[in-house]
Amino acid sequence: MRLTNVAHLRLPFGRLIGYDVRVSAPGRQLPISFDQRRHVKAGDRPGSWMAISIRLDQPVDRDVLAAAWLAVIARHGTLRSVFVPGADGEPRLHEVEVVGGSWTEHPIAPGQAVNDALKEVLDAACRPCSAPSHRLSVLETAAGPTVVVAADHSHVDMWSMLVIVRDLLAALADAGAGRAPRLVAVPAFAEHSAALLDRARAPQEVHDRWREILEGSGGMMPRFPLPLGEPVPHLERVEVRDVLDVDDSAAFTAQAGADGVSTLTLAVSAMTGVTHELAGEPLRAVFPVHSRYESTWHDSVGWFITNSVLESGDPDPRTCAAAVKEAVQLGSWPLEEILRPWGGMPEAPGMFAISWLDLRRLPVRVDAAGLEAQYVSAAIRTDGVMLWFILDESGLHLRCRYPDTPEARTHVGAWLDHLVARLQRIARSSAGGRLEVVGRSYRVERATRADVPAVVALLADDGLGRTRENADDARYEAAFDVVARDSSQCLAVVRDETDGVVATMQLTIIPGLVRSGTTRLQIEGVRVAAAHRAHGLGAAMLEWAHAHGRSRGATLAQLTTDGSRERARSFYERLGYEPSHVGLKRHL
Repeated sequence: MRLTNVAHLRLPFGRLIGYDVRVSAPGRQLPISFDQRRHVKAGDRPGSWMAISIRLDQPVDRDVLAAAWLAVIARHGTLRSVFVPGADGEPRLHEVEVVGGSWTEHPIAPGQAVNDALKEVLDAACRPCSAPSHRLSVLETAAGPTVVVAADHSHVDMWSMLVIVRDLLAALADAGAGRAPRLVAVPAFAEHSAALLDRARAPQEVHDRWREILEGSGGMMPRFPLPLGEPVPHLERVEVRDVLDVDDSAAFTAQAGADGVSTLTLAVSAMTGVTHELAGEPLRAVFPVHSRYESTWHDSVGWFITNSVLESGDPDPRTCAAAVKEAVQLGSWPLEEILRPWGGMPEAPGMFAISWLDLRRLPVRVDAAGLEAQYVSAAIRTDGVMLWFILDESGLHLRCRYPDTPEARTHVGAWLDHLVARLQRIARSSAGGRLEVVGRSYRVERATRADVPAVVALLADDGLGRTRENADDARYEAAFDVVARDSSQCLAVVRDETDGVVATMQLTIIPGLVRSGTTRLQIEGVRVAAAHRAHGLGAAMLEWAHAHGRSRGATLAQLTTDGSRERARSFYERLGYEPSHVGLKRHL
């Protein structure tokens, strides 16, 4: 899923329409979480919202979309609550009733970017004390609408935005089938806030560790360890980087497994090393952790996040694992009591925060690729550094927001450059790409254009290949370009200790409806150079191929081999392949 902000959001041009619901007068007062209170007390301001955009593949009647949105609101209590400033300066949260309203078209001025028009709408509608502080917007085009759902951060987190999209799509499906939306109410976030207030007091060792970490940061929440310029809010600079593609992400995860740690921990190891290298300091950062401790809250919408602190001074992965575990534990207790000695969260200019979300592990899923889904942040002025990581089926992505000053451009930019390079280096030297075969070490990786002649030579190096392949044929490079652009294809090469290409195979991920929607791994063109045969390299390659398929959701591997290749057939059967089908081919 693409991480972006409103200035970088990819939007089609169309009519910008917003849905105005009607909200009752404030009713029953509800409990407020620590982070909600801190967020709302900062003032009723623009730019405190988050959003998600999705693109639908066909037009949707506005009345149908409005009914689906109202069904989502009816399901989630936090979307039926508003903040009201108290006379004592303390915000109050009240329950409200929300009913249908009307659509409003927001004109896009000549020369105005669609992003800027949308920003104006959301900055006005999604403030902490707006009633409501969420907004459904639609860009209507002939090819279908792009739907943008936004809400003030006090009511949602990134997990919640996925829940909202999933529920909105379910309600639209009901409407498309001629049914009334069948969404049922789930526990409200206010119930979660009340439950946290009833939790036991944190143990003294938790208080002591918080104090130790904060004192290490000068009595404040951790700050970015390099100069950012004048310590006042500046216009933001946002960098969005695709760090690891699907192959490198799988390799990175495999290396984490080989080290006996999580993928997050290995990323923390990389950040720890970069921080020590550039700043000579341990990695210290605010570390948001989710508070959905029980499955009760998995389908609820709210700000299910509490802040912790992460301190990591040694890049050794197992030491970093202990640091991550400690951060999660420190964030497992209500913060209001813990931070009372500092009068609340002791913030200062330069605060550094790191957020990590592995979408593959969440119990709520949407077709992010098919929907062209984008997580969107608002544009703000900032004096700190906020780093978001998202890991999904397409790889590892990051978004970083920092002050747009010469100092921050230099130091945060260098920190990010070093971090991305280190993460990619870990992936490309990963245990997931190593094959150990009878005392020899090989590496499997995706082929490059420069590898094409070596791959063709391997394909031609047998009795059948000599009659089918022509090393001088320019069509190979054109074919390579097609394969390289297709994310379902992996033309793999195996390199020996001298970096020479000694084997190859082509792997294809084939989704389908057959066998109850089974995704298949197709294996083709397996070749091993003569000098490296009969030592187990082919079996190791197939084992790697199976892991590649599993990491992409395949549950069935299939291949074909020429009927004359009896040795190849025996080899595959020894690896568990069954000659259960008859393969047929014809020229076109």
